[in-house]
Amino acid sequence: MNACQMKVFPPGEGDDTKVCVKVPGPTLTYQNIHYFVRESRGPCRKRGPERDILKNVSGIMKTGMNAIMGATGSGKTSLLDVIAGRKDPRGLRSGQVLVDNKAVTSELRLMSAYVVQDDILMGTLTVRENLLFSGNLRLPRKKYSTTDKKKKIESIIQELGLEDCADTKIGTEFIRGVSGGERKRCSIGMELITSPTLLFLDEPTTGLDSNTANSIIALLHKLSQGGRTIVFSIHQPRYSIFKLFDHLTLLHKGETVYVGPADKAMDYFQSLSYTCEAFNNPADFFLDITNGETSPSVPTEKSLAELYRESQYYDAVTEELKSITGSIDSSFGAKSKTPSYATSFFYQLKVVCWRTVLNVVRNPQTSYAQMALNIFCALLIGLIYFQMPSSLPEALQNRIGAFFFLIINMVFGNLSAVELFINERAIFVHENSGGYYRTSVYFLSKVFVDLLPNRIIPIFIFSCISYYMMGLKPAFTAFLCFALTMSMVSLAGVSLAFLVSASVSSFAMANVLIALPFVFMMVFGGFLVNLNSMLSWLSWLKWTSIFKYGLDAVTINEMKGQIFRNGNATLTGEMYLESQGIDYSLWGFWQNQVALLGIILVCMTFAYIQLRRINRWK
Repeated sequence: MNACQMKVFPPGEGDDTKVCVKVPGPTLTYQNIHYFVRESRGPCRKRGPERDILKNVSGIMKTGMNAIMGATGSGKTSLLDVIAGRKDPRGLRSGQVLVDNKAVTSELRLMSAYVVQDDILMGTLTVRENLLFSGNLRLPRKKYSTTDKKKKIESIIQELGLEDCADTKIGTEFIRGVSGGERKRCSIGMELITSPTLLFLDEPTTGLDSNTANSIIALLHKLSQGGRTIVFSIHQPRYSIFKLFDHLTLLHKGETVYVGPADKAMDYFQSLSYTCEAFNNPADFFLDITNGETSPSVPTEKSLAELYRESQYYDAVTEELKSITGSIDSSFGAKSKTPSYATSFFYQLKVVCWRTVLNVVRNPQTSYAQMALNIFCALLIGLIYFQMPSSLPEALQNRIGAFFFLIINMVFGNLSAVELFINERAIFVHENSGGYYRTSVYFLSKVFVDLLPNRIIPIFIFSCISYYMMGLKPAFTAFLCFALTMSMVSLAGVSLAFLVSASVSSFAMANVLIALPFVFMMVFGGFLVNLNSMLSWLSWLKWTSIFKYGLDAVTINEMKGQIFRNGNATLTGEMYLESQGIDYSLWGFWQNQVALLGIILVCMTFAYIQLRRINRWK
């Protein structure tokens, strides 16, 4: 950024004068980077052989436009992620990354920003609201008032040329939003909130047309002239883009083939006897060389990486790295590795819940579908079992059948919950690794905003309709116990769906994993199989069944105190409960509620643990 500094003239040369000078951005150096990944094989994800991604790569990134180029699979994105601290450190076999001669730790994210290749934005929010979300979480409240934050956001909107679309939603599959270039500008703006002097971008022109890509790079060039170090990977830029590069790093199969000024790259390759045809784009020419599609006029058996290591550019980089390495300041690395946040836990919870509420309100399809499904099922079950008689045998058969369908609806009606964390997985990983908020904040926002209103309210409406249409016990306390049981069964099903959603990244796998336990729980729920006659080695499964606890609770609530007659024959509800081995005491009813609560807490706890374990190095 442009900064004004005081320049003091010697006596006699003038008074103290305040002049504006350009403050250079940080200098990033990386030396002998050797990064590998271990491949996984088969459905069991067995550990396979190691594969080298980067092979002893070194370089220097200074203030300005620092481009990392290479063909697909050359390792340019891996290099960008390694120097930005976005790669799993376990894969770093050797190497060192320094920022202004200081060893890099997790604190790097406080002075840098990272823009991912795919624009990760909340589609139901406007451009201004997305920027405000980033500002609220990443700007300290002690230094920035609400007015200051809004002023900063307005300045970013003007700087990025987003005035015309500032109040337009980003867009979803249901909402038409901004253009691709505006999405990319908004993504950059989200990271500029903290005024970073070091900016990383992964393929910022991917998916954009030629003119839009040119405008994005021109914008980055303008930002770099303000004193920022901008590092980005790019595949095959047009010439108008390439000529804006200050520094070029060219990779081929994980090795460096050129590091130096971008405007000197053509001279370097021409010195190796490569000839560029007239009107050929230099970027295309370089990729043709690395891909072997262009041959030198003087053949050589040496590889491009070997030729580079014999060049003056390699010697210059090596000498500069030696001088820097000899004066490393280790104080930066001595700081705690515990992630720090600009705002408090409760303020983060407030902001994230606000965004979640807006997302639910503006994308209500799932909520409407959940409500409509519950009303439809309540009316259907109510009509099928309308005003159930009290005469045998219909009284027992209809009631037990109705309870079974009620519990099935409560459990399987919440399958939509499996998409909750999967849909926003990329957003969560990016924002959480970027220091926006704590994992617990994101998890609790989903519990408070999605779980309670979207699951409890529809279930209460379902209970009101179905209970009185079926003609169950008229006592209001019995209805409350019925509604409580339906809610607890529903929440238990949702919590298991939450666990699956937090554990996998694809809908196909989630559907398989959620259906399997639900089917087993249904089989061992007590309706399809008599639990008393079950094989002893299988009997323990009933204690894990949501169906069992739900059926027992609702059966106790309805049957206790009931008298059914068939002519002179009389059957009490207690007699039926005893025949099924169900404890119908007061504790017998509430122990089922406690068991359901236990399932909810266990599943929710493991869901939170799984969120914390999500791989942030992807």
